[in-house]
Amino acid sequence: MFITFEGIEGCGKSTQVKYLVDRLGNLDVSVFSTMEPGGTRVGQDIRRILLDSQNQNLSPLAELLLYAADRAQHVEEVIRPLLEQGKWVVCDRYFDATLVYQGYARGQEIGLIKTLNKKASLGIRPDITFLIDCPVRVGIERALRRNKALLDEGQDRFEREREEFHNSVRKGYLTTAREEPERFVVVDGTLEEEELAGVILDHIRPFLSPEDSGGG
Repeated sequence: MFITFEGIEGCGKSTQVKYLVDRLGNLDVSVFSTMEPGGTRVGQDIRRILLDSQNQNLSPLAELLLYAADRAQHVEEVIRPLLEQGKWVVCDRYFDATLVYQGYARGQEIGLIKTLNKKASLGIRPDITFLIDCPVRVGIERALRRNKALLDEGQDRFEREREEFHNSVRKGYLTTAREEPERFVVVDGTLEEEELAGVILDHIRPFLSPEDSGGG
């Protein structure tokens, strides 16, 4: 089972990934948590380049290709082997993020992005993608508070983008979700963390074996 989480900056993805992985682990599901960019050693180096606020002059095409490189390594080294072992994989961002950020928001050619995504992902698509949707200003305020608390304000290149950019990201995600309703589950990112975690787990329960589901 391959599950991905998507959404704008500060929507709560990483928190919900942790909630879900913890709850699945408590249900004796063999599950692995990962992220993009940065799910491998090589990917960590790429992540630092992509998120460094000093790299404001990074060209949109270079940015796109760096994400593709990160994904190619991630799928080959982490995602495909785990899925082949029968493990569940929960990933914080995947190829939808590239389509939305580099396509809808940066204006890179959608056809090129889809080709790169398909190549880099080896055709591996998520079984379920949770889109955590929230207003842009709510998400950005959360993200900036988080970065300040983590003393990580140098790794905030995307948070520093104009509000127009983030609105394009949100619209891109909602458009993508409408185009693939069989895969996407859109959830309310303004809910309290534990309430939202419960909503997400309810969507996962049909995929659990009866002994794992914990009942109704």
